[in-house]
Amino acid sequence: MSNQFKEIFGATIAAIGTITAAIGSTPLPFLGDGLKSNLDLYGNVLQATGNALEADGQDGISLEKIGNEIQATGNSIVVAGILLDRDGDAGQRAIITGNWLQALGGLAALGDEFEDPSAAGQNFNITGNLLQAIGNSLQAIGGIRQLREERQEQNQPDKEETSSDKEAPSDKDTRVDIKEESKKEIGPNGLLIMDRNETIIFVGSWVQAVGSVLSLIGQIKEESQEISEKSDMDQKNKKEKNDEQKEDDNEESSAR
Repeated sequence: MSNQFKEIFGATIAAIGTITAAIGSTPLPFLGDGLKSNLDLYGNVLQATGNALEADGQDGISLEKIGNEIQATGNSIVVAGILLDRDGDAGQRAIITGNWLQALGGLAALGDEFEDPSAAGQNFNITGNLLQAIGNSLQAIGGIRQLREERQEQNQPDKEETSSDKEAPSDKDTRVDIKEESKKEIGPNGLLIMDRNETIIFVGSWVQAVGSVLSLIGQIKEESQEISEKSDMDQKNKKEKNDEQKEDDNEESSAR
């Protein structure tokens, strides 16, 4: 597998992964919590694989290579957080850290694009990496806000518990069921109603997905240009070699 094809294939896998994860964050009524979690998990696995392939397809050390490696590390940490305990403190911290690393990797790759202004697809790559960095930052911010609010709720004295002796267990269970149902209420647009933090994560996921698609387009243009230049160079070298061979043959024939 050539390096150019490896980078294009890696960018394609990463784009598919970001879209998959973004679908997992979308409040669609027919997507259960388990399926959403799996989509997020598989999406980040694909992103990690794609970013690793892109990094492996680049020769030498560059900001783009380092950026892809950082992004792959961030995706791996997010995967670990999902598998560890998505709703627990440690799992949420891992997911937040992974998103920050992905944002950092996107910014590093963005810096590499300014080193070669003549490269094909540069505008797509710049816009794509910037959107991915913004999207990952929004997801990290949404996760931080969620974690902070959960801690505040845990630290607040539970007034309901102090009066629990006066309530029948069935009444408490009913309140919990009503609360859970309100979380799954469907809005007029046909989507599940989200709180502010879930909305931030949802927007961030799709901003990242759009950025990854733009980066894919830019990567295809850039690698296609490199393949074309390499092909032209090979043809030029072949022609020069043939011309030299003809000159040698002519010199031999004239000598005879």
